[in-house]
Amino acid sequence: MGKPTGFLEFERRDRSYAPVADRIVHYDEFVRPMAEAEVAQQAARCMDCGIPFCHPGCPVNNLIPDWNDLVYRRDWQQAIEVLHSTNNFPEFTGRICPAPCEAACTLNIDDVPVTIKTIECAIVDRAWAEGWIQPQVPQRRTGKRVAVVGSGPAGLACAQQLARAGHHVAIFEKADRIGGLLRYGIPDFKLAKHLIDRRMAQMRTEGVEFHTHCHIGVDLPVAELRADYDAVVLAGGAEQPRDLPVPGRDLAGIHFAMDFLTRNSKRVQGVYVPDEDFISAEGCDVLVIGGGDTGSDCIGTSNRHGARSVTQIEILDKPPAKENKALTWPNWPNRMRTSSSQEEGCERRWNIATKAFLDDGHGRVKAARYVEVRWDRDADGRWQMTEVPGSEGEIKTDLVLLAMGFVHPVHQGLIADLQDAAGLTLDARGNVQATTDGPGCYQTSAEGVFAAGDMRRGQSLVVWAIREGRQCARAVDEWLMGRSDLPR
Repeated sequence: MGKPTGFLEFERRDRSYAPVADRIVHYDEFVRPMAEAEVAQQAARCMDCGIPFCHPGCPVNNLIPDWNDLVYRRDWQQAIEVLHSTNNFPEFTGRICPAPCEAACTLNIDDVPVTIKTIECAIVDRAWAEGWIQPQVPQRRTGKRVAVVGSGPAGLACAQQLARAGHHVAIFEKADRIGGLLRYGIPDFKLAKHLIDRRMAQMRTEGVEFHTHCHIGVDLPVAELRADYDAVVLAGGAEQPRDLPVPGRDLAGIHFAMDFLTRNSKRVQGVYVPDEDFISAEGCDVLVIGGGDTGSDCIGTSNRHGARSVTQIEILDKPPAKENKALTWPNWPNRMRTSSSQEEGCERRWNIATKAFLDDGHGRVKAARYVEVRWDRDADGRWQMTEVPGSEGEIKTDLVLLAMGFVHPVHQGLIADLQDAAGLTLDARGNVQATTDGPGCYQTSAEGVFAAGDMRRGQSLVVWAIREGRQCARAVDEWLMGRSDLPR
């Protein structure tokens, strides 16, 4: 490393946020980048620890010590080359990844990990500003045709890698714009959408075709797609939301979180959404059920709408303020985290199970009835939930957002058709079945059909989707050509 003692000399510093009062009146990104010299100093903290646990801690296996050293030496152009060798879209992960690499950093033993995510974002933003990122047009074409169904991070990464290998690649997206959940599911204040458009322009030059408003299995038969292409990659999302089947679920004012977020994002991005379809939190007492990232996005969006109040409930225990490093490091720890949206204002409650929704007399929700719960291990060590006697209560609400995650891909249409026509098999959780290692990796039970990302592994992170998209591209290339030079 260029500065072996950097971790002793420099304190950990990170990007800051614009003040809450300033940022909740718009949907623009509000993270304040660090100056170049500050980023280089933070890169100098990478301590040459011998075994870089950050490397396997990152799902795409970013070569983190390598580009930290290059940033310290101010060789930014080489740094983006190294970063791109493992990650097609570091501007996405540098903004919305939870950074498991930092949890795995050796310096995290003392709670001061290298600011890896910030350095990653600084590298790619600098590279775009300097014009270093250019299309990588293949020198030859193979004549093979690949259809990628789904334009989220898995589909985009897979398509870009296959195009660079010389294949003719077409992406099919059922929505009106490319990006999957990156486009409409993640609010603009966390990920500006011009970042997606910029990558699309690069990929078009590399030979990728984009088809929107094309729902495979609905607008275009699966059989026709398989007949027109040598291989098909299923890279859609795990879009079937987890529901809450309790009395009163059908009352007006109760919505799945993604319906709320998608319609808001469309309006922010200039897409027409009729007033009768739009879900507004303005003046509402909002109840968000679910404590993950989607729930957090609902909080940030509700506050920007002008909600009267926002309450977020979680059925699980409140996480500890600090993890036991001896038991967790270098793995991702369960500990208390507060997102930027939660900082903007909400009441958070744990150990709450929703029992019913109450009618205001006009068919609209007015409150949620709940009971407090506790979690204990049984004789076999498994966690069991029990209700706490006498702990019942009500939470006033006129807008409920269900943000309890997703169970598996939507089966109607594409998957059901492939099951009937080609014997496509699903795993026990309802995801498309395919392995990730060994011969035939990422191949489904249907000939010439591959699967990657959330459709294969279930709801997960953007960085995992990019990893699987890249690895699936290599598997497809090898299946088509007998060998592959694409990285795995």
